[in-house]
Parts: sequence; structure tokens; C-alpha cells
Amino acid sequence: MNLRQSKEFAQYLKLSGWIVKKVGNHYIYLRKLPFLPPLIMKIQYPTPPIPFVQIEKIAKKYKPLQIQIQPLKIESRFKKYRYKLSKSAGHVTKTIHLDLTQSEGKILAGMAKDARYGVRKAEGIEIEKLRNGDIKGFHQAWKRAVGWRQYVPSLKTLTRLKRAFGKKAIFLTGNWKLEISGACCFAIGNCLAGTVILIAGKTAYYYQAFTSKEGRKKFAQYLLVWEAIKKAKKMGCQIFDFEGIYDERFPQKSWLGFSHFKKSFGGEEIEFPGCFLKYCFPF
Repeated sequence: MNLRQSKEFAQYLKLSGWIVKKVGNHYIYLRKLPFLPPLIMKIQYPTPPIPFVQIEKIAKKYKPLQIQIQPLKIESRFKKYRYKLSKSAGHVTKTIHLDLTQSEGKILAGMAKDARYGVRKAEGIEIEKLRNGDIKGFHQAWKRAVGWRQYVPSLKTLTRLKRAFGKKAIFLTGNWKLEISGACCFAIGNCLAGTVILIAGKTAYYYQAFTSKEGRKKFAQYLLVWEAIKKAKKMGCQIFDFEGIYDERFPQKSWLGFSHFKKSFGGEEIEFPGCFLKYCFPF
């Protein structure tokens, strides 16, 4: 089961204003387009076979402008129902799966030299899990770390994630070690990096992450990912999904840098077919 077909992700989108329909074990998402009356309809990574007949029934009721299906594999019925492969990715089309059933030693040995070096060199940094549901502090730390240079999810978005996933949403930060007893890393502003890990089934997803300029110099994100891998393993997860890397079929240059970073942890590259589109013209 993919993250976007989990009941927790469906609840998160519902809290975010999406219409959520369930057909068998498949979740279908619909949302109104900004400033326009029609809806857009998404089915992301459904377990085969794709319920095309039920999708058509829902489309007939809600009359979306566009239907997007991002399959795990290509099915012959895409042509029958007049779907065409999009030239753009739409979402994750290539990712890395790290096998967590291996020992920590074997996982570490399978990492690239620069990743192992980064983990070792991240001295003076301690990894902390979110305390007392302090989503606001995590959000403020994220904004301080990246400034205006990068997108930062809203406080509402992070709060909805935590509400929908509960203990299956892990918020981690990499902070300078402080000698002050009981010091709050968010208030003092010593947060160098952070990440959000979401768990669905037996898979942990490297969902979101941020690093400050200083954090990059100190290799904070290498240590964060390594600690996230160990936490996911202890929670019984069997796969660590890096949630997307650069795909030559749908090139996005902005993905090159963090793809090199993700690949340095080893694992198996997984490809998905892409996004299939169908325009319905409801007017």
C-alpha cells in the first residue's frame, strides 16, 4: 500500500478540503480548482487492478475537468478509457526503497562514502523528536532555517498532518547540543535541520525536510536521515521510501541536488509509469 492510498493520508486531504471517496480499497480525491467551478480528480498509486468503472461513475456525478491517475504499473485499460500519458511527471515517478530488514551495520555499509562521512562528521548535533505536539515551534524553526529562499508548509498544513497521522507522523530536528538544562531548541533558535517522516503500512516515507546553511556545513541532514532510518526500523517498518528522485524521463533540474543526497544512502531505485490524464470538459 502506497502512502497516498492510506486512510491517514485520506484523512489529511479531507482535513485540507478535498472530497474523499473510497471504492473498495482505493481512495479517490477531488478538489475544486482555484477561482474556477470544476473539480480535479486524482487517484494516486492505487493497488492493481484500477477500478476504472467506479472511477467513471464518480466522474459522472462530480463532473471534474480532469482526471489524473498515477499508477504503480501500466494497465491495458488506460487506452480503452481514453487516458493519455502526461509529458510532465505530476508527482513521484522514481524513488528509492531502502530495505530495513537488514541490520543497521549492513545498511550503513551499503551507504556511499560521503553519506557515512556526513553521519560521522555531524558532531555536536543531537536529534530530537517533537515534544508535546509543538507543531508551532517546529514550523517557526523551519521558517528561520530557510528564510524566504524555500517553500515552507503552513502551520495549518503541518497541524493537519499530525492530526491525521498521529503517532505515524514523526517530526525530527537536528539541533546544536545545549548545556542549558531544559532549554527549548525552538525558542533559542539552534535548529539546523528537520524532517517529517510519515508511516503507512510497513513503509516509512521521507516526506518533507529542511536544512539551514549552517546545517548543510555541519552535515545535519545526513545524521537526521540516519536517525530516521533507525527509528523507522525500530517501529517495525520494512522499507524506507525516499519520496522521489530525479527521473530522466521527466527531467526537473531542481531535483538533481537532493537526488544525489538521497542516492548516497543506498537502496533500490523504483520507477513508476508516470501520470495518465483524461479531460472531461464538463461544461
